[in-house]
Amino acid sequence: MKIWFDMDGTIADLYSVNGWLNYLLAENTFPYETAATMLHFSTFARLLNKAQVMGHQIGIISWTSKGGNENYNLAVEMAKRGWLAKHLPSVEWDEIKIVRYGTNKWWACGDGILFDDEEKNRAEWGGEAYKPSEILEVLTEIVKGV
Repeated sequence: MKIWFDMDGTIADLYSVNGWLNYLLAENTFPYETAATMLHFSTFARLLNKAQVMGHQIGIISWTSKGGNENYNLAVEMAKRGWLAKHLPSVEWDEIKIVRYGTNKWWACGDGILFDDEEKNRAEWGGEAYKPSEILEVLTEIVKGV
């Protein structure tokens, strides 16, 4: 099974960065680089690694900034990849997809389960989709074989 995670508002607390929207409108990647984590990351990393050992694939599916031009979108992708490397260094993602803002995530990924803070993304997902608050519980069930 593939397990997909959104970043902003799901594992990265982008929206708590003071002035986050002004930074994005100014095409500054600061919020993507400095966002806090949204759950206990040592537990999260351990569960991700266990899921992979069991044969599950793990991936990131995240959007670029709304209205971003090609250069800024590339900078956002690099900032997000850097954030992942900084906060989850023990995790080797099977896939990282940073796609244009608004892209249908199911079309971009095509299968598996999704964790995403946006209800619209969960509703459009063709499989199981969960809120960020359910990440640790669902991952624990997956690695226990429940």
